Amino acid sequence: MSAVSVTVYTRENCHLCEEAIATIERVAEEEDVAVELELVDVDTDADLREAYGERVPYVLLDGSPAFKYRVDERRLRRKLTE
Repeated sequence: MSAVSVTVYTRENCHLCEEAIATIERVAEEEDVAVELELVDVDTDADLREAYGERVPYVLLDGSPAFKYRVDERRLRRKLTE
């Protein structure tokens, strides 16, 4: 089984972003699911900053929107093991 692609749109000093990343890493490890985690700082690009503004973290799983602001652990487990 190939790794699940996980993209997290984030910014510096974002405690919700840190929580989301920690939850993703912990759940993936507990479920023994490989994830390919990509972190995208929205403040490094004017278009991303405009598109996401304060709506971070914004999480995509295999390119599809999955979570905004908080990662629901139960939903994440289900999505990673489907």
